[in-house]
Amino acid sequence: MSDSADLRKILKSWPYDPEQDARIIRGDDGRDLLQVRTPLGIEQYETDGRPDGTQPHGVESALEYYQQRLNQAKFSGGESDFDLGPQECSELLQEGTLYYLRYVRLFQLKDWARTVRDTARNLRAFDLLHRYARREEDQQFLEKWRPYVLRVHTSAGAMLELDKGAYDEAAKITREGIRAIEFLDELEDDTFKFERDRSLTALRTLVSQIQKNRPLSELERLEQQLRRAIDKQEFERAAQLRDRIRELRQQHIC
Repeated sequence: MSDSADLRKILKSWPYDPEQDARIIRGDDGRDLLQVRTPLGIEQYETDGRPDGTQPHGVESALEYYQQRLNQAKFSGGESDFDLGPQECSELLQEGTLYYLRYVRLFQLKDWARTVRDTARNLRAFDLLHRYARREEDQQFLEKWRPYVLRVHTSAGAMLELDKGAYDEAAKITREGIRAIEFLDELEDDTFKFERDRSLTALRTLVSQIQKNRPLSELERLEQQLRRAIDKQEFERAAQLRDRIRELRQQHIC
C-alpha cells in the first residue's frame, strides 16, 4: 500500500500564521525552495528558474522562448513580421503571474537579489507585450501595473545596496526609479494613477529615510561642527575647522 496522501501532519507541523507565512527551505536535493503557508495548505515555488519548475517550449520560460524568436527575427531581418497573438500573450500573462507571486514573497523575506531579478524579468515581459502584442488590448493590459513593479524593483535594489552600507548608491537607485515612474506615458486608468501616485510617494519617502540615516563623512561632520562653532561665536574653533576642511578638500582634489 502506498503512503497516505493525507497532508494534515505536514500542515500541523507549520501552523498558519499570517505574520510568518513564508520561508525558504532546503530541498532534498540541496536546492533552495520557497514555501508559503496559506490557511488551507502549503504552496511551494522554485527559487530559481520558472517558479513552477516547468520548462515551456524546452527552455526556462515562455518569455525566454519568445525573446529567442524575436532575436531570430531581428537577425534575419524579419522583425516587422514578428508579433504575439492572443494565445501567446495569454501564456506570457499567466507566466508573469507566477513570477509576481514569487517576488512578493521574496520581498517579504528580504531576499532583495532575487526580488530584483524577478521584477526585472517581469518588466521585460511588459516591454515585449507592449511592443509586439498583435492586439492593442494586450499591448496595454499590463501597463497599469508598471508603476507598482518599478517600485518593488527599485525598493529591492536600494535595500540590496543599503545592506552593503552603500547609502549613496541606494539613494541613486531610488531617484532613478522615481524618474522612471515620472516619465511613464499617462494612462486614463484609475489603477495606473493610483499605483503611480502611491509608488512615487513610497520611493520619495525611501529617499528621505536613506538620506536621514546615511552616516556623515568626515568632511560633512566637520562642516556641521563649523556651522555650530560660528553660531556660538567660537571663532578660534571655527578657524581650526576651516583649516581642516580646506586640507580635506585639497586631498580630494589631488
